[in-house]
Amino acid sequence: MTRAGLPSRADLRPDLAAIADMIPEGTRVLDIGCGDGALLEYLVKVKQVDGRGLELIQTNVNQCVARGLSVVQGDADTDLSEYPSGIFDIVILSQTIQATWQPEYVLNELLRIGKRSIVSFPNFGHWRVRASLVLKGRMPVTRALDHTWYDTPNIHLCTISDFLALAKKSGARIEKAQTLDGDGHTRSLRAEAWKANIFAEGAIFLMAKN
Repeated sequence: MTRAGLPSRADLRPDLAAIADMIPEGTRVLDIGCGDGALLEYLVKVKQVDGRGLELIQTNVNQCVARGLSVVQGDADTDLSEYPSGIFDIVILSQTIQATWQPEYVLNELLRIGKRSIVSFPNFGHWRVRASLVLKGRMPVTRALDHTWYDTPNIHLCTISDFLALAKKSGARIEKAQTLDGDGHTRSLRAEAWKANIFAEGAIFLMAKN
């Protein structure tokens, strides 16, 4: 918290801080898979957004409500169709698309209900992941992918190149892209993603529907 009792950007997870920087003040925002509400609280109280949240786990919903946030329990795989098209200025899906059953459907819904969409995810093409598979012959456990194969919530892991292909198929126009390293540093991501696909631990994309 800041001295004024407001949430601090410094307290946010690095990818969430980078996402917060992409969102203009006073916009209408939906945070899907908003967890305990840390990002949404920052956006509402510091950036004065009109913020809403959708979260699968009820205990997280309870934490969000305790923060004074407007968050409902729901599932990105089934409940996004309930939202009208273009109702939000920005829709956020942070570190969640790889945990959905229907990533293509979810991305299409994000692009439909938001004028812009922000998606972040861990990069399964990172060199440590590749090395673990090649040298150990086992599913990797890294800083960005910190679950073992049998208890991971991540069911549709992808690389940056995979996501770029899906975004193109979904008719998304990428307006801004950043890579994320293990220390939380971000860098601009260019269209030629082969280096990022090897060296980035995660990525963040700001998109709109073509």
